[in-house]
Amino acid sequence: MGAERAAVAELGILIYPGAQMAAVHGLTDLFAVADRIAAEHQTAQLPLLRVSHWQVEGAQSPERGYDSHPGTESDLLAVLIPPSIGGFSTAQMPSGLLQWLRDQHARGATLGGVCVGSLMLAESGLLDGRSATAHWTSAKAFAERYPNIKLKADTPIVDDGDLITTAGLMAWSELGLRLVDRLLGPSIATATARFLVIEHSDSASECGSNFAPILNHGDAAILKVQHWLQSTGATDVSLTAMAERAGLEERTFLRRFRAATGLKPTEYCQHLRVGKAREMLEFTNGTIDHIAWTVGYQDPGAFRGIFKKITGLAPSDYRARFGVTPIPKATNL
Repeated sequence: MGAERAAVAELGILIYPGAQMAAVHGLTDLFAVADRIAAEHQTAQLPLLRVSHWQVEGAQSPERGYDSHPGTESDLLAVLIPPSIGGFSTAQMPSGLLQWLRDQHARGATLGGVCVGSLMLAESGLLDGRSATAHWTSAKAFAERYPNIKLKADTPIVDDGDLITTAGLMAWSELGLRLVDRLLGPSIATATARFLVIEHSDSASECGSNFAPILNHGDAAILKVQHWLQSTGATDVSLTAMAERAGLEERTFLRRFRAATGLKPTEYCQHLRVGKAREMLEFTNGTIDHIAWTVGYQDPGAFRGIFKKITGLAPSDYRARFGVTPIPKATNL
């Protein structure tokens, strides 16, 4: 008999008109495999993965349909939006769905969009001022319609902590593995990928998971600051500014921030910046000094020291091991 699991983490998968059902069922199976592998570890520390499907009907808010572990109502830990092979125009997006996505995010859910799913997140306004990626066929139109979003069309996945966007129709598997990595750890994510014979980045298993902030702690004032830090990249912030954003005195803010996130504000900002630097080292050719400056470090030496402390590798070694060669842009036939 395995140990009683400590907590339940509900992952909601959105089913909208035209959603790719292969992705819906694939994600459902991926999480089931990961949960089974976690149960074999016989540890009470790992949460039980509860997978639910949320059906979109007309202009109404989505409603839970399939539920792998029916039980008490709880806030969603994450919402995943699958792609659509047939395409999906902004005119088809019900206002009730967009508001529901905003509400889930405000409650602390991480939102992940695959291809068209990224378009829904953009349409909701949650990506304004943030970084995102989109499928290469829609990149130009995406950039024109959403000028306030920092589009990284050459990056297959942009993990911005509370908002994750992916560019490919089959990228739902990597999105699912990212969440398994966060919730159950990199070794179980790697084992899940191996069982399903799908690709998965080795950087998490060797250097620790990319920064995944705790968002479901229930402290609205601290969550507000976390969303702000994600949107600014924590590049130019101070304790005073964070406390003011939370509407709290500094001592109270420090206590509540650590209680909610498990980190001091300075540590939190360091992890957030290093997470963004890891992505840039994996997917861009920018110099390390430029990356240090971009993520908020005026002193490249200080950046190198903090990066190695968190990941165990110097930035140059990290890039040499995990950097990918950019895929040439497709040309019109």
